[in-house]
Order: sequence, then C-alpha cells, then structure tokens
Amino acid sequence: MAAEQTSRFTVTRNSQAVAADQRALLLEDPGFGRLFTDHMVTIRYTEGQGWHSHKVEPRAPFQLDPACAVLHYAQEIFEGMKAYRLEDGSIAMFRPEENARRFAESAERMAMPAIPEELFMEAVEQLVKIDADWIPGGEGSLYLRPFLFASEAFLGVRPSNEYIFCVIASPAGAYFKGGKKAVTLWVSDHYTRAARGGTGAAKCGGNYAASLVAQKEAIQHGCDQVVFLDAAENKWVEELGGMNVFFVMDDGSIITPPLGTILPGITRNSIITLARAKGIDVREELYSFAQWREDATSGRMREAFACGTAAVVTAIGTVKSTGGDFTIGNGDGGLVTESLRAELTGIQRGAVADPAGWVHMV
Repeated sequence: MAAEQTSRFTVTRNSQAVAADQRALLLEDPGFGRLFTDHMVTIRYTEGQGWHSHKVEPRAPFQLDPACAVLHYAQEIFEGMKAYRLEDGSIAMFRPEENARRFAESAERMAMPAIPEELFMEAVEQLVKIDADWIPGGEGSLYLRPFLFASEAFLGVRPSNEYIFCVIASPAGAYFKGGKKAVTLWVSDHYTRAARGGTGAAKCGGNYAASLVAQKEAIQHGCDQVVFLDAAENKWVEELGGMNVFFVMDDGSIITPPLGTILPGITRNSIITLARAKGIDVREELYSFAQWREDATSGRMREAFACGTAAVVTAIGTVKSTGGDFTIGNGDGGLVTESLRAELTGIQRGAVADPAGWVHMV
C-alpha cells in the first residue's frame, strides 16, 4: 500500500490488518500484554545526524545484528501509558507529558539520547490514531509501550552511536486475574531491586530483569507480587516488582516510601495529589517492614494498596514472608483505597472532573 505523509511521519498502513469482526472477538477478553495492534511507530537516531526516518508502519519483527549493543550491554528504556475510549466516543490519554519527561530522564541516566518531548508525544498520538479501533470499550484501555534501545553493532563497553525508538500498543483488560480483588504479596529478604546511585529511578529493562527471580519466588509462595526492601539495611519498604506502595493509617494519614531508589510513578504522583486535595496528610517517608507488620497486627494500619499504570490502584490483602504472614484490615481493601481508585479512574475516563488538566485528548 502507498505511504502517506503526516507531519514528519511517513505512514504505511498494514494491508494485512486484522478484520473488524475478528478484532471485535479478540477485544471481548484482551487480557494484558498478549494481544497487539496492527501498527508501530519507529524513529532512528544516529550520532551526528540526530533523529530521522520517522515512520508509522505495519507491526513487524526487527532485524538485528548478533552484535547489536542492546543484546550485550542492555542499553534500553521504556514507558507504560494508556489511551481510553470516553463515553462520547472520543479518545484520551492520562498525563502523557509526564511519561515523555520521565522517558527523557531515563535516557539521560542510561547514557542515551533523549527524544524531544514533543516528538515523543507526536509518535504516541500517531499510533493511537491509526489503531484507534483497537481500544476496548468498558473498563478496557489501549496500553502503549514506547521504548528505546541501542541498535549499533559492536562489542565494547561504551554508549551506542545508533538507537531505535519504537511505540507498540496492546489492548488491555484486567492486569491481575480476578480484577480489583486484594492481592497477596511476598516480601523478599535476600533479593534487592536497586541501590542508592543505581538505576532504580530509571525505567530500564535491567531493573525488571533483576526482579524476576524474586517474582518467581513470590509465585512459588502463592503470591501475586514481590515487595523489595532497601539494599543498604534490608529494612525499609521500597516498592513492588512493578508498582509503588501506599499505607493508610488509622488516623486517616497515608505513608508512601520516598523517591531516590524507586521509580517516580506517575500514578503515584497523581494519588498523592488527589489525596492531599482531599485534606489527607500524605507523608513520603521511610517505613520499615517490621513497622508494617506491627501496624497491621495492631490495627494502626487500616489499608495498604499498590499502584501503577497497568493495575492503576490495587488493594493489598495479605503479606507473606519467611517470618510469617499477616493480613491488612479485613484482607479485602478499604474505603480510602476504593475512593482514590474510583476518583483516579473516573478522571482518566472523563467521568469525573479533571482537577489539573491531566486528561490529554487525542
């Protein structure tokens, strides 16, 4: 099919796109991260030339040299964001400018070229527009995965001189099986995710690769997710394998671990903003696992929840560790967790007033 020119992008539509009736069947139960849309965006970077070859094209495998730098030195970053179909049929994204900003910060930490934020935004919007028919209705969404990797073929420990930026999309249903039920966590007492001065605040694949053995351990213990403690003292709660964590106390206040070695989650920031707007005292401070156990047992902690782009807000019901298990509240979430989740998802889907211009129409 002939290519179109849209702004700086060359657009080639997929001549073998999934038929509408087949797509409708797939969207009835898309799951998470297993189903993909018809197109992708690619932009290349070459040292001395900058960003070039802007394309929207049929989704297809990359052809990579065996010496491709990312395969040997893991120079790679990514983002996670969503597009939603609103009740009136329009399409919106939630705070995509923050994803663009964080993507640039991750690139800087990984010695990679930062894609201009306006180009990042344009690339994501191009894909959402061409694959808009893949956005599920109801509580579903279109999960967007922008990523950047070193593509130069060489062996040697140095930053690459060539990169590929790509955006793919995946229709999404529930992240956790069972939907919004409270999850069970495993506290890792011998694996850590990040250390001061490391890459914990960057959204790079290596952080997640390092967490997989602990996540596997969590699953073996019948848990949904793993909780990591700090690398220095093995004492302070930091974050889950893929989400930030919050604790709701009996005086109505909320505690969440401070930034530094953890990912500065956009959902995390949004929850803090919404809670403070309600007059809730939100403290970003160190909180030990021992204190967590004590407060949950005594009832001083009423609720706990995890948050992230994929799952949004998910109640934590039970916590397991080598030292024993404990339950938070009634083990099934609570009013504060549900209230914040309802408000945040309502804003994302246009059903609740947007307090700060967070909703970005496509």
